[in-house]
Amino acid sequence: MRRSPRDTALTLAASALLALGAAPLASAQTYLETPMYEDAVAIGNLPPVAERVPAVPLVVDLEAMGREPGVSGGEISWVAGRARDIRIMNVYGYARLVGYNEAFEFVPDILEGYEVDEGRVFTFRLRPGMRWSDGHPFTAEDFRYKWEDVLQNAELTPYGIDPRMLVDGQPPVFEVIDEYTVRYTWTAPNPEFLPALAGARPLYVYTPAHYLQQFHVGYADAAELQAAVDEAGERNWSALHIRRGDLYDADNPNLPVLQPWVNRTPPPGERFVFERNPYYHRVDTQGYQLPYLDRVIVNIASSGLIAAKAGAGESDLQARHIRFADFTYLKEGEERNDYTVRLWPTALGSDLAIYPNLNANDPVWRELMRNVSFRRALSVAIDRDLINEVIYFGLAMPSANSALPQSPMYDAERSTNWHFYDPDLANQLLDEIGLTERRGDGIRLMPNGEPLEIIVETAGERPEEIDILELIADNWRDVGVGLFTRNSQRDVFRTRVFNGDTLMSVWFGYDNALFTPDTVPHELAPIDQNWLYAPKWGQYAQTGGDTGEAPDMDFAMQLMALYGEWMVVTDRARREEIIGEMLDINVDYVTSIGTVQGVLQPVVVNNALHNVPEEAIYSWDPGSHFGIYRPDTFWLEAASE
Repeated sequence: MRRSPRDTALTLAASALLALGAAPLASAQTYLETPMYEDAVAIGNLPPVAERVPAVPLVVDLEAMGREPGVSGGEISWVAGRARDIRIMNVYGYARLVGYNEAFEFVPDILEGYEVDEGRVFTFRLRPGMRWSDGHPFTAEDFRYKWEDVLQNAELTPYGIDPRMLVDGQPPVFEVIDEYTVRYTWTAPNPEFLPALAGARPLYVYTPAHYLQQFHVGYADAAELQAAVDEAGERNWSALHIRRGDLYDADNPNLPVLQPWVNRTPPPGERFVFERNPYYHRVDTQGYQLPYLDRVIVNIASSGLIAAKAGAGESDLQARHIRFADFTYLKEGEERNDYTVRLWPTALGSDLAIYPNLNANDPVWRELMRNVSFRRALSVAIDRDLINEVIYFGLAMPSANSALPQSPMYDAERSTNWHFYDPDLANQLLDEIGLTERRGDGIRLMPNGEPLEIIVETAGERPEEIDILELIADNWRDVGVGLFTRNSQRDVFRTRVFNGDTLMSVWFGYDNALFTPDTVPHELAPIDQNWLYAPKWGQYAQTGGDTGEAPDMDFAMQLMALYGEWMVVTDRARREEIIGEMLDINVDYVTSIGTVQGVLQPVVVNNALHNVPEEAIYSWDPGSHFGIYRPDTFWLEAASE
């Protein structure tokens, strides 16, 4: 017998609680009041905690997660490089309708549960009694208003709805089932929907209707709305609505949110105070409402000074704007300033990757770049162990630009395919494709008689790029290939790549090498001009053939076919096979030349701050940096004294 959506949603919710280390509370009477709110509750300015949390809160069992139950109170600070970076608090807070757990699986969070049918029908069940940070109920109305009055309004959404809500160019059918249930239905599977909701910068399909209607022409008094527009200095009502309603930027202290902390400081400023959300939906098994920390302070400083400030003990939790090169300096300050530096591997497929431009304009170079033996020769000519030792003190892992060992899609043989050091093989491959003639200094000659000297272009934003390229230049010179670098500003650099003016370029590897069967394989097929090995193929895909060039190499067409299949198949086993095939093709055909992965990110942690993992992965998406490790469960030892 087929289970009802309600039964399935509850099953998913229960699975999510287990995945998060969650357990039920015995009753509402077991709730303990947050010390910060005791006075406000006593005088009637705030309801007691049992009335502030949802009827079915998300209960986090920290002991089951291998962490310590904490105590409420205290504040921490971290440093941002500019005022607009306060929005990172909505990344770290990581309250999502559906989020990732630490195994990078989808679990309900703000939602009590959800059901997905045929990969195209998404039914979301909200938590009854859940409230926005101002105490107003969070209900299906907040989804309806977003869908009907924001996304369907051309003045508020002039460029159309987010592409992740389109399937074959068509939006879903949206339904309000009841006060706490909504549904989105597409005509075909939409595998991008849940990852978008769980992302570091999430897709928001809800918004606080009760607050924003005062800025909407369809709801507000016309005279009052115009007065608000004039007072804010905005050009019209829609600009005011957009500015006041941005749930990601965190720059409107009056905007109700669902995050663990709420900004209380209007910009501009150099010190922003984020205060706990009294209506937050998570609690611990002791009965305490999360977050544990009363406040998080974001101080603004020049990005170039942030490592120094962290080393001086001026940040309680810092990873942004510090690099592996800062590790030695930071380590020296540990004992003096009572912090510990932890090293978390990043989620990049390769910390630095070289991209041969298969769409280069120069016909001689284009033919050479398209020769897979040439790309393989350049790859096996690189001594990655030397790069690892010299640049990363032996703490990274030589590898292709591919899945990380922490990914279920990791394959050790794949990670070394054409990414081992064998200069003899490199010479053999170069000889076999006819590059046998050399000039006096040993540099090979191309078919047109020009020296085989490659200009590798870079945005030059990281000092280690130049150091790594110098090591690679020495390796390539040993097999008769010259390497020169050209630095330019990022915009110029990218324009040159997109136009086909570059021969090779340097950038990071895959942004997300934590591949799972549910990872949308955007980075594994030439569907975007930002994939630097084939920008014109990407342009062709993005514009429906209006610009760029159609893929004209067998491996590229195979990648596009696999990508198309993954987007419609709902069988998870087949999805896993497809991603494995796409990873294999990219490595075997050397669409990028990887160097090392698992480069370590220093994380400065105040010794009094508990529950920050000793070992973790520093990943933007999925992961939201600290987000999946639930900073709402971090607590200060000083708060218990």
